[in-house]
Amino acid sequence: MSSTSHHDEKIAKMTFSSVYPHYVTKVERKGRTKAELHEVITWLTGFDEQGIQNQIEVKSTFEQFFAEAKLNPNASLITGSICGYKVQEIENTLTQKVRYLDKIVDELAKGRKMEKILRKA
Repeated sequence: MSSTSHHDEKIAKMTFSSVYPHYVTKVERKGRTKAELHEVITWLTGFDEQGIQNQIEVKSTFEQFFAEAKLNPNASLITGSICGYKVQEIENTLTQKVRYLDKIVDELAKGRKMEKILRKA
């Protein structure tokens, strides 16, 4: 991906709490639950329910959010396009992690089975 430093910087400064309600709306509109959303977030980041709520309450930027996360070792198995970019080709690691999150939320909203979203080696 030929991303720009401006794009990467914008993503880094965006807060998880500003995007989270959109994730909830997206999955619930498609018949999935907030609990399922939290399951995929937990799988990717290692944050439990309280950890997710804490990230929302303290208004963590994505940079802070992923600095505190314990990224799932199978996250690199997330492939495909999101926002016109192939997630596996994104060079900036933080931007790639945010796009991993976007991608699995998208898959959840599209009705993909949970065992397919939560990749195993």
